[in-house]
Amino acid sequence: MENERLRTALLEHGTTVDAVAEVVRVDAKTVERWITQGRTPYRKHRFAVARLLGVEEAYLWPDALTPTQVAAVSESEIVTVYPHRWAVPKDAWGRLFAAAREEIDILVYSGIFIAQDTGIARTFADRADAGVRARILLGDPDSPEIAQRGADEGIDDGMAAQIKTALVFYRTLREHENVEIRFHHTVLYNSIYRADDQLMVNTHVYGTFASNAPVMHLRKVPGGTMVTTYLNSFEAVWERARPVES
Repeated sequence: MENERLRTALLEHGTTVDAVAEVVRVDAKTVERWITQGRTPYRKHRFAVARLLGVEEAYLWPDALTPTQVAAVSESEIVTVYPHRWAVPKDAWGRLFAAAREEIDILVYSGIFIAQDTGIARTFADRADAGVRARILLGDPDSPEIAQRGADEGIDDGMAAQIKTALVFYRTLREHENVEIRFHHTVLYNSIYRADDQLMVNTHVYGTFASNAPVMHLRKVPGGTMVTTYLNSFEAVWERARPVES
């Protein structure tokens, strides 16, 4: 069976069979067989092709790894787990964002502890000036979802107030190119803090402040699916969110 996903990915990327063969260091006829005969490359070659085309290895070759192997690889994406957000070392947040070379993404309701940190704000600005795209998703303070979250945490209108306060702290950051902030009205099951292939995922627990809920530090590993799941979630919320007006 032909591998139409690989064929389409080559076309979308504008890459030829010969170019792939040169990067992967195999014969062009071998690449042709991957496409026309559905042959599955060695793992090192799958990784190289997926990286070249900017897609997931599992998308191009969904049957290459068994469910057991996928589970094992995905587990290796877990760097560490903190029992509470307040237990995350303060400098860990700064190191996370400072390491970004392409993307900084934040999905929160207010994320006030990040907005109030002048050191992190300076890092965001420096990274944005260096060409890193920074996208921040805040809860819409006028949405019923925010009102419900405030009620669940016992702070009522305090949640909406925190979001408005966060916007005040982000005022100067929004003046930098490559920085965009949007409002979302999603019911969050977790907050996401991303720097390239690393994530801090703060789970949400009913009736508990986010600062007291667990945090997972994840790092993308080829063949793993955990990080990809959270990144896809972020993109889905981003597409539905509305830009914050100046």
